[in-house]
Amino acid sequence: MDAKTPPAVLVLPGPVSRGEVPRLCGEVGALLARARGGVVICDVGGLGPPGLRHVELLARLQLTARRAGGRIRLRDADPALYALLDLVGLRFEAEGEVEEREPALGVEEEVEPGDAAV
Repeated sequence: MDAKTPPAVLVLPGPVSRGEVPRLCGEVGALLARARGGVVICDVGGLGPPGLRHVELLARLQLTARRAGGRIRLRDADPALYALLDLVGLRFEAEGEVEEREPALGVEEEVEPGDAAV
């Protein structure tokens, strides 16, 4: 994705009913078809307090994205949502995070003379 192309964003308003999940999965698929880089940003700030319904929703959206050859990243997620996702074994990237397979650019740890080796 070049600097001029904004990322594909899906805003998830809260609360989301089970009946809305197929439509949202369809939106992820449509956004991925147009998105460069195969990434859709899911703004989850409006979902409200995290619960298992959010885990199910995000798992279905991620599955849809993976089947289309892409993935989703979360924007404005509550730390408790990340904790809940981690608890059930689901990993999601946050918007702005460096991907695990890409080294962070320009990050060097400074070492003071006399510091013990770790």
